[in-house]
Amino acid sequence: MNMTINKTKLFYGAIVAVALVFTTFAHAAPNESASSEGDVKSQQLALLQHKFTEGKYSKKGADTCMVCHKKTPGVADIFNNVHGNPNTVNGPMSGLQCESCHGPKGKHNGKNEPMLTFGKNSPLTAEMQNSVCMACHDDSARLDWHNSVHVTEDVACVDCHQLHTTQDKVLTKQGENETCTSCHSKENADSHKRSAHDIKNNDMSCSDCHNPHGTMAEASMNQDTVNDTCYQCHAEKRGPFLWEHAPVVENCANCHDAHGAVNEAMLKTRVPMLCKQCHSNDYHPSGIPSGNASIQTAGQGCLNCHTQIHGSTSPAGRTFQY
Repeated sequence: MNMTINKTKLFYGAIVAVALVFTTFAHAAPNESASSEGDVKSQQLALLQHKFTEGKYSKKGADTCMVCHKKTPGVADIFNNVHGNPNTVNGPMSGLQCESCHGPKGKHNGKNEPMLTFGKNSPLTAEMQNSVCMACHDDSARLDWHNSVHVTEDVACVDCHQLHTTQDKVLTKQGENETCTSCHSKENADSHKRSAHDIKNNDMSCSDCHNPHGTMAEASMNQDTVNDTCYQCHAEKRGPFLWEHAPVVENCANCHDAHGAVNEAMLKTRVPMLCKQCHSNDYHPSGIPSGNASIQTAGQGCLNCHTQIHGSTSPAGRTFQY
């Protein structure tokens, strides 16, 4: 993997260096004694900033790194995926190789100077770690990443993705669902309820509805609205209908819990109580002498008669019975 460093390839290092521009707040000098873990990380950040300023990259690239790290578990697995493929246009291995992500070597294998590391023990914040990834992945598929809930919650790319592996598990349905539910515990619990979208058996994945890298829609939905997302599978509910049911048109989530519910059809509440949340003053015109002949008396189920509750195309369908 020998390579000759030229200005073009140094460009990749310059991109990554931008990720550390805002580390200048780390004023601790490298020779200061550290009194806490925070002080140690501040010193590491200061030294990393100094290394980027010097820009001493290895002339042999990955060959230099692999002399020591070839026996480190999992490191060599990166050569089995797109990040380790030298033929990937603008990929790490077509540029500064390992140093494209981990920064200039400097005196790392001489004085054990720190390199950019990723994960919970990294001296870099989640924002700093992500800026390294976004130097290459700032594309149309991630336009809304910077405003996504994962960014505001300080989630790092490596919290979900694995690079030094043959197969990034989050790119499979099972791996994706396991990764998402490791944080989204409520949604994981809902998926095991009596009526639910089949996440637990991996027939669906979270990204069928949500974009983990963010969108402008509510809850990072793939489509502009909740309803438009639901219509991707439930097209028969889209309409247009001659008679439209207001809560259905407004938001499917008014009645349904998409992650799962104990009621049939993922309804938030059992019928007729679900209906009575809006129709609390409606009395059933059944002709029953009692003055309190409410809809609860109609077989305990509004949908027994109002079968077209999502909308009707019949001229006589004003009450969604036809």
